[in-house]
Amino acid sequence: MLLLLLLLLAPLFLRPPGAGGAQTPNATSEGCQIIHPPWEGGIRYRGLTRDQVKAINFLPVDYEIEYVCRGEREVVGPKVRKCLANGSWTDMDTPSRCVRICSKSYLTLENGKVFLTGGDLPALDGARVDFRCDPDFHLVGSSRSICSQGQWSTPKPHCQVNRAPHSERRAVYIGALFPMSGGWPGGQACQPAVEMALEDVNSRRDILPDYELKLIHHDSKCDPGQATKYLYELLYNDPIKIILMPGCSSVSTLVAEAARMWNLIVLSYGSSSPALSNRQRFPTFFRTHPSATLHNPTRVKLFEKWGWKKIATIQQTTEVFTSTLDDLEERVKEAGIEITFRQSFFSDPAVPVKNLKRQDARIIVGLFYETEARKVFCEVYKERLFGKKYVWFLIGWYADNWFKIYDPSINCTVDEMTEAVEGHITTEIVMLNPANTRSISNMTSQEFVEKLTKRLKRHPEETGGFQEAPLAYDAIWALALALNKTSGGGGRSGVRLEDFNYNNQTITDQIYRAMNSSSFEGVSGHVVFDASGSRMAWTLIEQLQGGSYKKIGYYDSTKDDLSWSKTDKWIGGSPPADQTLVIKTFRFLSQKLFISVSVLSSLGIVLAVVCLSFNIYNSHVRYIQNSQPNLNNLTAVGCSLALAAVFPLGLDGYHIGRNQFPFVCQARLWLLGLGFSLGYGSMFTKIWWVHTVFTKKEEKKEWRKTLEPWKLYATVGLLVGMDVLTLAIWQIVDPLHRTIETFAKEEPKEDIDVSILPQLEHCSSRKMNTWLGVWAVGKGGQGRTKAGGRAGAEGIFYGYKGLLLLLGIFLAYETKSVSTEKINDHRAVGMAIYNVAVLCLITAPVTMILSSQQDAAFAFASLAIVFSSYITLVVLFVPKMRRLITRGEWQSEAQDTMKTGSSTNNNEEEKSRLLEKENRELEKIIAEKEERVSELRHQLQSRQQLRSRRHPPTPPDPSGGLPRGPPEPPDRLSCDGSRVHLLYK
Repeated sequence: MLLLLLLLLAPLFLRPPGAGGAQTPNATSEGCQIIHPPWEGGIRYRGLTRDQVKAINFLPVDYEIEYVCRGEREVVGPKVRKCLANGSWTDMDTPSRCVRICSKSYLTLENGKVFLTGGDLPALDGARVDFRCDPDFHLVGSSRSICSQGQWSTPKPHCQVNRAPHSERRAVYIGALFPMSGGWPGGQACQPAVEMALEDVNSRRDILPDYELKLIHHDSKCDPGQATKYLYELLYNDPIKIILMPGCSSVSTLVAEAARMWNLIVLSYGSSSPALSNRQRFPTFFRTHPSATLHNPTRVKLFEKWGWKKIATIQQTTEVFTSTLDDLEERVKEAGIEITFRQSFFSDPAVPVKNLKRQDARIIVGLFYETEARKVFCEVYKERLFGKKYVWFLIGWYADNWFKIYDPSINCTVDEMTEAVEGHITTEIVMLNPANTRSISNMTSQEFVEKLTKRLKRHPEETGGFQEAPLAYDAIWALALALNKTSGGGGRSGVRLEDFNYNNQTITDQIYRAMNSSSFEGVSGHVVFDASGSRMAWTLIEQLQGGSYKKIGYYDSTKDDLSWSKTDKWIGGSPPADQTLVIKTFRFLSQKLFISVSVLSSLGIVLAVVCLSFNIYNSHVRYIQNSQPNLNNLTAVGCSLALAAVFPLGLDGYHIGRNQFPFVCQARLWLLGLGFSLGYGSMFTKIWWVHTVFTKKEEKKEWRKTLEPWKLYATVGLLVGMDVLTLAIWQIVDPLHRTIETFAKEEPKEDIDVSILPQLEHCSSRKMNTWLGVWAVGKGGQGRTKAGGRAGAEGIFYGYKGLLLLLGIFLAYETKSVSTEKINDHRAVGMAIYNVAVLCLITAPVTMILSSQQDAAFAFASLAIVFSSYITLVVLFVPKMRRLITRGEWQSEAQDTMKTGSSTNNNEEEKSRLLEKENRELEKIIAEKEERVSELRHQLQSRQQLRSRRHPPTPPDPSGGLPRGPPEPPDRLSCDGSRVHLLYK
């Protein structure tokens, strides 16, 4: 870590190197000046990327660099240099160069010795080698060769054993099946190539000196049935065959399965089916023709070269392509590449091609025969699945003009087909060594082609199997070398090949081991077999450019070496992406809107401070005292907190990082929660107590005489305490955090291969609905809203806060006609509650609908906060300010009692108060008198009934007057008017 830190900080203190990249040591404390690599070489900087190397000019003390060379070159001079404390590199007096070396194969000679003079290993320019053969061998070729510019001056010689005469050699027979006709008439060129190889092998004195290879062959017609007949003729007729050589894959499958029962090695020259790589099913099978799966390492290498991680495939449903694709799937998985979509078809590729288009496939591997390839690309043209956004990988053994050949099964023109196939990549097994080097037969690949062409009876392009002929030629050499190793060629001890029979597994095992270890240079390239017996070969990579194929590279899977010619061309100028590049963009709040609302909120906070200061300053005034000023102070503070919540509601990823987002979420929650509890809770408390005191029954009328303030404060404290407790538990148990909402992808206006993925930030918690059910300031107050948590306290209320709003509206309506001096502004409080409720009802559904539109949701929610706060402050405080300013009611209650009666009578409020008091006293007296009158009447009635029972009724007076009776005593007389008057006095 310290080294990396020094390297990253170095550019801040270093000056650029001198012109020409001078390597002069710079004895400073900064380190050593960077060294430029030699020609045809490079420098490996441990722990540094290319971009970091480009960004620095000096390397720290004790840092080591390593020289590497390209191609067939070696480092001459110090390979590793170390930075010294004096600012110089080690061994600067000795330059490091990349020098071309000659082939190391010339430094060894089978059955002989090599003497190197004029230089040390490796062989550099000017080195000379002399060749000498062992006894009983003679040298074939030049005895001396000189290294010049990476090339030896003469072909490498070989030592041949002093071979016995032909009459003394023992014959070793090879049974072969050549497909001279049928689906693949490869025997037309492969049989002459095999005969030519037998002649070359039998003429060598160093290979099987005591034996002569002979060929017995039949025409299999690439038909398993016909091959079965000839296979049994070869097995049951003399002489004994030591090995079998079938051609096409179907015949090789038959022969290889049967040969294991006869202890026979099978060597094929024209089979590409991946199924033949199954060692359990075909334990003695080898082939010089690479498996079709050999294309796959090349494809994977190209995927990695161009940085593709997602590919799609389409194949024809045949065994060879299915096996190839299964192998490709395993290889890409190991390389960290994904096959996202796999399609297959039997004869009609229309639907699979449409599916590829629908799945946005970009890098497509196609496995099908040439006829089906024309059908596929006709559909590709119709679906527009070509151009700068797409790359197709095809098999390279189609004819060069396959897309121009007339095909009645398609309805596309030649021009349309040419447009559809432009730019595709092909991989083809290299069956002829591209290098002009000599093989083990002492022939170059071009000399082999010329020699074979002379033996053919027709033009090479009209001869079946001409492309595979080098493989058949090298197959004989692989067999000859394996038999030579088995027999102990050159006079060394070994088995006798003439002792071989179909029951002798010992000789078969030795031949198998010799074949398995084969490694030589053939006319088709380097011949080596993998663990499954398949040939490992180079792959030619071509690209269709302007209607013709151009070589763009070779790949050697045995060495994992990609030789690139840098001739690839792309329609879009560069290789396309493996999928549509998705650019994630966040939707941020409009800054103009945020600033505008913030200004309004700031002015509202100033207004709340002014109202709070006014209320505190005039708290001694009777009119202010009768409005419960402490509750009004809490309302002002609550409005200030709610207005302050507008600022965190507008903060998003444009202003803060993702680490600060949870703190902003909590700030929104606490500011809105406490602001609502203080502001609305104090108003609710007033209206609650007005309703409680002045709308109760007669037995509660004593409450009207006194209103204890502590009960009001306790109610507000209870509401705030419940909020604080709920918020604290919420924050501890399930805190709010940042979540992302993703929208549908959008296509940019420019013609670029990208799509935009809009995203929006929210504040949310795992059990949001549960918490909102218990406590919620509003939909926008919590980040659960899709507007990034931007909405006001006037959103949808859940839980008890929603009930508080509804109850507040009801109480305001019930007390609209009540008049009391204890809370003289309850009508204004009711009006404020109405406004808050109306804003909630309007803002909540609108915010829900516009939740994914951050600007609209924030505008509705924040303006609801601002307007509700403004209305509350104006309704509660402005009338008080106006009254005190216009009427000059600034004196306290003590000063007001010292004023004269005339001045008191001029005060309408005082008159009203006194009249109300007198009215209440009179009502009380009247109620008492009425109760007394009722009682007296009841007593009088009782006495009259008692008297009527004691004295019967007297006869009527003859004079016609009322009945006479005894006179009433004075104390029993009815109440006269004077007494009644006294009752109401």
